[in-house]
Amino acid sequence: MFTRLRLKNFKAWEDTGDIELAPLTILFGGNSSGKSSLHQFLLMLRQTIESPDRRRVLHTGGDRTPVDLGGYASLLRNGNIDAPLEFELDWSRNRPLTVDYERDGTRFRGTEMGFRAAVSATADSPPRLRVDNYEYSLTASDSGDTLRLGSEVAAKGGYAVHADGIELIRTMGRKWPVSAPSQFHAFPEDLPTRYQFLDFAADLTLALEEQLLAVNYLGPLRTQPSRTYRWSGEEVSHVGWSGENTIDALLAGQARRFNFAVKQRTTPLQTLVAEWLKKLGVIETFTVTPIGAGRDEYEVRVRTPGGSREVLLTDVGFGVSQVLPVIVEAFYSAAGSTVVVEQPEIHLHPAVQAGLADLFLDAISAREGSNPRRTQFIIESHSEHLLRRLLRRIAEERVDPADVRCYSVDPGEHGSTINALDVDEYGNVRNWPRDFFGDPAEDLIAQSRNARRRRRGEHG
Repeated sequence: MFTRLRLKNFKAWEDTGDIELAPLTILFGGNSSGKSSLHQFLLMLRQTIESPDRRRVLHTGGDRTPVDLGGYASLLRNGNIDAPLEFELDWSRNRPLTVDYERDGTRFRGTEMGFRAAVSATADSPPRLRVDNYEYSLTASDSGDTLRLGSEVAAKGGYAVHADGIELIRTMGRKWPVSAPSQFHAFPEDLPTRYQFLDFAADLTLALEEQLLAVNYLGPLRTQPSRTYRWSGEEVSHVGWSGENTIDALLAGQARRFNFAVKQRTTPLQTLVAEWLKKLGVIETFTVTPIGAGRDEYEVRVRTPGGSREVLLTDVGFGVSQVLPVIVEAFYSAAGSTVVVEQPEIHLHPAVQAGLADLFLDAISAREGSNPRRTQFIIESHSEHLLRRLLRRIAEERVDPADVRCYSVDPGEHGSTINALDVDEYGNVRNWPRDFFGDPAEDLIAQSRNARRRRRGEHG
């Protein structure tokens, strides 16, 4: 799970400052305020490490990636390529990483890791991207000692290596600098030949890649439903950027069972999804069934509240097909995933929007195979109803406030700013931003004044 993010000189952000991330993190803000760019950055890092081109420092995107951020200048605040793009990530692993420094037997075994880097454009024409510096950290759970290993551009060319917590030992006869990293993050292949006892560096690189590959994304516009679905038996990794793999995921996850407390009865995925559709009040019954024996074609049949018969998913309101991928992804995503969802409330009634808060709270506490799933959610939303329900659940002590972070993102003359909502244990917000969700009182006052004005005119 990501625990901290900081960006400098990225899109609308001059400097985000330290953004603490929780199991459930929700970003609120107006249009074009800069909130989308926060998760876009994580997605850009993911698609970079997925790229087969190891010389490409950052993969800003294209037609086949979840985000397309354009050229390098488009990434930077006001297109300022003279300033570097800097970023920092902290994360907590589900299982400890062990690093043994064989020279003196020093061991670092822990779950808390970090990575920071700075990327800039060279003076070449056209400019190329260069990693100015990068560094990994691993904190030992028992001693609290921290291992740091990184590299930065050297004055005479190449890269100089630095470390804390261990002593760097040069290999005899190999005094040259090390090479540039692969992409923005991977130690070069010549590192272990220049220094002794640094074979573990590849483990640090792999730990970051595992964390970034666990980021799933569901966009704001979900695919419209079909009358039939074909499934070849292939297991998909998530529901897809627009929910196009939702039914495939439901079928692939038929054997998976979930509960929310130790020794509680487990529920199959499809049943759990059907229960949530009913809780939200959008569907009374929900089934995915084959059209015929031995066929690989399936129908999604539903019955709406008050309805007397089942119909196809295509024959009910559009909102059902929009919320279904959100529910499925909340539980289908692999344990330890970070799930990014943009506007889960789109096309939904306010009562259903409020219910989404309960869905996400259930999802962060879900267990599978008797083990906590520890799934993280980063949500971008405009829904006051979702926030109000979340605050209510905090007041009812149904969620630990430490498991939730809510932020207000606002544009400004010197870049976007982000402010954490200060929520107490009773669900009260101590620092409501001005006009956070607009000013409903303004409309009520204006309506009341004009009603009085019209009555006076109509009655002389």
